[in-house]
Amino acid sequence: MTTPLRKDAARNWDRIVAVARALVDQGTPLQLNDVANRSGLGVGTVYRHFATPEALLETIATPCLEALAAHGQHGLTDSDPWHALEGFLFRTVEAQVTDASLAPVAAAATDTLPRTTELKEALRSAGTALLDRARDAGAVRRDLTAADLVPLMCGIAYAVNVHSSTPADRIDTAHRYLTTLLEGLRATPQHA
Repeated sequence: MTTPLRKDAARNWDRIVAVARALVDQGTPLQLNDVANRSGLGVGTVYRHFATPEALLETIATPCLEALAAHGQHGLTDSDPWHALEGFLFRTVEAQVTDASLAPVAAAATDTLPRTTELKEALRSAGTALLDRARDAGAVRRDLTAADLVPLMCGIAYAVNVHSSTPADRIDTAHRYLTTLLEGLRATPQHA
């Protein structure tokens, strides 16, 4: 008798997350009562799984955060610091323009779920380490800091979302904008 309850709870969780993902992708703010109504579940069921809309939004963003953090960690094994940083930034900007849950979760000053805090810290740590490695190798301007890089990346994502309409167009535009930014970040040899 316990097994059917577990399967039912898992099915409900999956349904809640799928409905919430669709709402976020449409740009609709998450409201747990609305998610319950659209998923055909009782409000109590939704609240049992997710106490707040923030917890649900963070759950939706978790796979993207996990993938970005893993990509950052993998980049630290790349022997070419510029290539590693460039790859990480391309993956990050692609995620920013394709996953609507990422920006609000990344920008939140506080997190609801401990896993979100852990992933955001892993992402920050990997990004900072990749930038430091590239700077130490002389591939990146010496005056560039991680604190500078975050708003620059957010600016690209914002510009892409304003100036692009289709998902494919957003990725192409993001790549073009990021390529331009990266050219400005590269260290130039000092001429005597």
